[in-house]
Amino acid sequence: MAVVSANRLELLQIADAVAREKSIDRSIVIAAMEDAIAKAARSRYGAETDIHAEINARTGELRLARHLLVVDQVDNPSTEIEIVSARRHNPAAQVGDTIADTLPPFDFGRIAAQSAKQVIVQKVREAERDRQYEEFKDRIGEVINGAVKRVEYGNVVVDLGKGEASLRRDELLPREVFKVGDRIRAYVYDVRRELRGPQIFLSRTHPQFMSKLFAQEVPEIYDGIVEIKAVARDPGSRAKIAVTSRDSSVDPVGACVGMRGSRVQAVVNELQGEKIDIIPWSDDVATFIVNALAPAEVVKVVLDEDRERIEVVVPDAQLSLAIGRRGQNVRLASQLTGWDIDIMTEAEESERRQKEFAERSKIFAEALDLDEMMGQLLASEGFSNVEEIAYVPVNELASIEGFDEDTAQELQNRALNHLAQVEADFDARRRELGVADELRDVPGVTSPMLVAFGENDIKTVEDLAGCATDDLTGWTERKDGETVRISGALEGFQLSREDAEALIMRARVKAGWIEADEVVAEEGEEEAEAEVEADETRA
Repeated sequence: MAVVSANRLELLQIADAVAREKSIDRSIVIAAMEDAIAKAARSRYGAETDIHAEINARTGELRLARHLLVVDQVDNPSTEIEIVSARRHNPAAQVGDTIADTLPPFDFGRIAAQSAKQVIVQKVREAERDRQYEEFKDRIGEVINGAVKRVEYGNVVVDLGKGEASLRRDELLPREVFKVGDRIRAYVYDVRRELRGPQIFLSRTHPQFMSKLFAQEVPEIYDGIVEIKAVARDPGSRAKIAVTSRDSSVDPVGACVGMRGSRVQAVVNELQGEKIDIIPWSDDVATFIVNALAPAEVVKVVLDEDRERIEVVVPDAQLSLAIGRRGQNVRLASQLTGWDIDIMTEAEESERRQKEFAERSKIFAEALDLDEMMGQLLASEGFSNVEEIAYVPVNELASIEGFDEDTAQELQNRALNHLAQVEADFDARRRELGVADELRDVPGVTSPMLVAFGENDIKTVEDLAGCATDDLTGWTERKDGETVRISGALEGFQLSREDAEALIMRARVKAGWIEADEVVAEEGEEEAEAEVEADETRA
């Protein structure tokens, strides 16, 4: 082994060469050599012996020393020395001190040299991995260039010059094929330290890859005048990108398109012909969603802000255009805006509206013992359920054409009586199912929920406290290759996962499993996290 049998100058020359080749610090290589030589020396003097090697970084001089612990009585001569003997080396030695006993140079032999070589290789490899991790860990979110080093089962290994990166097959664009030596551009989405060294993960399908490509092609984005607010991609097929301008004199869409489409075409070429819709971003959700559904025309939108859902009405002839091939257009618009989008034609919307109107009229007529015309009149005034009639101010009912104050009061009394009867029916059914009275005291639990709990064998506060969110809202799973919906106990109650989770937490407080302060603190943390996520999304 050249390292341990070399003369002084050769040791330093080897250290310099390895440090240059591996791009690591020279002192790390010298430290590796010292460890290797110390290990080789232990094969000569015994594995228990505490031997230290020291190479002078300036002259290359090698010094071997055995460290011995000063004791009153020696139990292990390999690692200990009596106080009397120690004071011959150092008159000031005390029990507990360490004495360095210099060892003479010797020929290591082939086996010891091979062992020393393995130590050096291992230490240098670890140092190289640390250097590579430190260099790339702060480059997450960048687009980098490299050359294809090899292709393994469709996964591409990319040579970045000072390291290797992995571009998995599912992070490549469809039908994209690379050969060894090809230049490649990709987005760094993760860097992890693993046992086999730092793993650098690249992607060409990540939405931010498109954002970074636009930033390289559009000076206004790089300068911060135009901002990319959101990106949605169906990699290799179609994408939507929402942009806005901080300068009213700069058209964000025009800036991204470029003269005769030159800027957007450069990005399209890099993404193997992926079609890109550039959409003006808007603070108004409805306007933004209408823009996102382009090129389809939108006649009407109805927002449900609590559920982040929107109904979009389009002309009959525009339905297929709005949905897109295999639902691509509406799916990308939904990803871009973060809202669930339901699309219907004008004919479907009109039919549904008439059906809802007829159902509401019938409910009012039956619940309040009214004739059909009176039920239709209430439905046409915008009332959607009996609760609204029961608790609306009487003067609002009296203001309906053809109504007076006595009629309004009578309607409200009937509505209150109906609700009381419904409540009594639910309570009777709840008792019949064996649902405990104390479950009614959990904030947010209603009588219809109590009946639903009983039908799903949730009969005590402890039963509710032991539920998971999915037990209430339901979940989907794959069975025999098909996605199957499993109903929850509160299926049909329009309950979000957050509301269900809050209900369970309140039950746990009621059951004494946790303190109310813990729930408040957790909700505060979730709100803070939501604000941070919202800020990151806006950024």
